[in-house]
Amino acid sequence: MDTTDTTVQQPTRITSPFTSRSTALEVVDGVDLTGRRAVVTGGASGIGVETARALAHAGAEVVLAVRDTAAGERAAADIAASASAAAARSGGPAAPAPRVEALDLADLTSVDAFTARWGELPLHVLVANAGVMDTPHATTAQGFELQLGTNHLGHFVLTTGLHAALAAGAREAGEARVVVVSSSGHGASPVVFEDLMFERRPYDPGLAYGQAKTANSLFAVELTRRWAHEGITANALMPGGIWTPLQRHWSPQQRAAAEQMAQQAEASGSFHMKTPEQGAATSVFLATSPLVAGVGGRYFEDCAEAEVVEQVRGIHGVMPHALDPEAARRLWEVSEQVVGAARG
Repeated sequence: MDTTDTTVQQPTRITSPFTSRSTALEVVDGVDLTGRRAVVTGGASGIGVETARALAHAGAEVVLAVRDTAAGERAAADIAASASAAAARSGGPAAPAPRVEALDLADLTSVDAFTARWGELPLHVLVANAGVMDTPHATTAQGFELQLGTNHLGHFVLTTGLHAALAAGAREAGEARVVVVSSSGHGASPVVFEDLMFERRPYDPGLAYGQAKTANSLFAVELTRRWAHEGITANALMPGGIWTPLQRHWSPQQRAAAEQMAQQAEASGSFHMKTPEQGAATSVFLATSPLVAGVGGRYFEDCAEAEVVEQVRGIHGVMPHALDPEAARRLWEVSEQVVGAARG
């Protein structure tokens, strides 16, 4: 009789003292990021600006990578003022004012220009935060379906273009982290490799968003497999339910229905809408917490690792298709192929 134990040991789920009501500034309380560099895409509004604010308050040199540089400059000034005020209250040194750089994830020319400007300057944290949701059918400058092209492929090209910088950051500080903002929306669709760009099936905004958010999570899985030996890890997250400009493509009827559902869920005690400061907490947790040092390829919510579920429960849990290592490897290879073809 073969008595070999073939049980696969699952990694312990990571928890933290923070909750769904914790804010990004509470997460970085006591964290010192002096000398560290961080890039936050979409850092001019929503949870992006609060992610950048918390990193700046902790002393990091923050770059807001944004499409609207005027909005970015306003956000940078606000962050600098709040960080200076916090430093004055604590008696500590003021963090450097955030810098603003142009980045349009829907145009690889813009992405390439950003990575070329950055070069190999050590980078310690990259927060892939920017995104679009439930857009009408449209394509990027290179012809990709807009949601997959912006949310995944733009960040794919950005991150791979910054690989040398992240590796330099890891050598300098012992690690570099990539934080990828996904969503419970991943439950709507796996990555449909047979029709990534909705060329052979009717376009559905929700399915396109779900596919893109699954791609975000799979990207973190495969990045960690490929780069962890260099000290670079990536994790994905669901920020929570937050009213931000992300919902700008909803119809008034969709918004009203969503608000009614949220009110009913909050009344039952099963859910609460977050402020942008609370919505940024999990991104900041993954960017800074020692609890996730060396950890990668996982999906988090409310500053803790999410439970793997067969169906997303409201907005909670992560489905197996968003963590599938084979799908993650295939997505990376396909992403290289479609980007290469678009570049000719």
